[in-house]
Amino acid sequence: MTDPTPSERIDARIAELGDWRGELLAKLRALILQAIPDAVEEWKWRGVPVWYADGMVCTGETYKAAVKLTFAKGAAIEDPAGLFNASLDGNVRRAIDFHEGAVVDEAAFAALLQAAVALNRKGAKTR
Repeated sequence: MTDPTPSERIDARIAELGDWRGELLAKLRALILQAIPDAVEEWKWRGVPVWYADGMVCTGETYKAAVKLTFAKGAAIEDPAGLFNASLDGNVRRAIDFHEGAVVDEAAFAALLQAAVALNRKGAKTR
């Protein structure tokens, strides 16, 4: 028997949550994959979904009262809509804590994701 793929593990995590957090993580995942069609899903650190596109874009952690998306290079990304609301004092990362009933500004979220990928690609080594 083969090990589940990272995408299958994320599917299982969403199903396992079985509440608003699973629904929200599924929605955010769909938005990530829509905004970054070439994103690669990984499963890291004993249970954290991670999305990559020429480098880490963000992680998707779930807590009792929040779904947290942490952007690996968030401090270097323009956030005109003010989506970042957590981990604001660090020099590198920024996060968005989504709580139960959160309404996602899909256009602003997509723009943030695309900015993260653009930053990764800008820093990527060319051959």
